[in-house]
Amino acid sequence: MTAQGFDSAAYWEHRYLKGQDSGDGSYGRLAQFKATFLNQFVLTNRVGSVIELGCGDGAQLALSAYPQYIGVDVSSVALEMCRASFREDYTKCFISYTLLHEMPPQDLALSLDVIFHLVEDGVFERYMRDLFSSSARYAIIYSSDRDEAAPEPHVRHRNFTTWVANNLREWTLSHIETNPFPERGYHTEDTSFAHFFVYHKA
Repeated sequence: MTAQGFDSAAYWEHRYLKGQDSGDGSYGRLAQFKATFLNQFVLTNRVGSVIELGCGDGAQLALSAYPQYIGVDVSSVALEMCRASFREDYTKCFISYTLLHEMPPQDLALSLDVIFHLVEDGVFERYMRDLFSSSARYAIIYSSDRDEAAPEPHVRHRNFTTWVANNLREWTLSHIETNPFPERGYHTEDTSFAHFFVYHKA
């Protein structure tokens, strides 16, 4: 455990070891909404390569249409799940987070349903810098954007747009795509507090 009492990387490794998946956001209508938006963005902006920091179990990726893709994760179990699922797809590869800095910047860096799971401050800061440094053109984040504690130990909402504005001046928030299925406490499995935030590099 960390000094804050929670280790996000260990949480996800243990979760996948128990046979659990990446969460409701990677399935059903939420996954389809995300895939439709991202596939259209990649096509419209002629994105040739995508890197995703936090690829999870690959369920969301199965709906994607990316020319070239690199999936990165802290969980070795999740990476093996993805390699098995996409073993015959040579446009995709999956690497440990520890190898991230050996990769050249791609056209688009993705963060989908990850930031509000980065409970530790140091992990959040490192992830944000790694995410944007992994891209030469665009970064797209799908997340909540507010500072708020959550009852679940693996969730902490963060006002990340302010952090980016203060720390990464070469990046501009160019578009926000509102989630058509906003969160409802009684319908949590197919609603979400996350929206798309699209950044481009100056």
